[in-house]
Amino acid sequence: MALETADPKSTDRIVGAAKRSFPPIVDQRSLVLVLGTLPGEESLRRVEYYAHPRNLFWPIIAALVGAPAPVEYATKLALVTAHRIALWDVCALGERLASADATIRAEQPNMIDALLDSHPAIRAVVFNGSTARRLYDRHFVRRSGLAYLAMPSTSPAHARLGFADKLVQWSALRGVLGID
Repeated sequence: MALETADPKSTDRIVGAAKRSFPPIVDQRSLVLVLGTLPGEESLRRVEYYAHPRNLFWPIIAALVGAPAPVEYATKLALVTAHRIALWDVCALGERLASADATIRAEQPNMIDALLDSHPAIRAVVFNGSTARRLYDRHFVRRSGLAYLAMPSTSPAHARLGFADKLVQWSALRGVLGID
């Protein structure tokens, strides 16, 4: 699966194998589902959610729950699981130029409806960036019983806002999680 256009300089020209998402990080206690778009190059290389060293996801989550920023991936996963946060991506499969979300094409969505059906404690879906929100709305109908929160992307590609500004916006998650 590859998309081509006549203009070799176009960002619509994506060549190579489709990129795949990881399995969800979720359990029956999960209250919040954080959705990204599709793992970036560093995440794919390391097989870890939000693996780029400048991605602010893990420091933001740690700050929200009052924990030290984890270093090891197993500790990161334990942190989100302990605080009832599930992770997944909107796209199960898609083509993308490097890690640029704006170039995602020919995407196939993950089975988010099935995940939500099988995890009824989830009461909020959080979009990690506007592209995750846009792709979700393209493929899914929002459910009346869920809250939907659009957060600024934690990706280093979205550096318009710094850590402090992103943390303020992501703080809306505290209420959903019951954190004072």
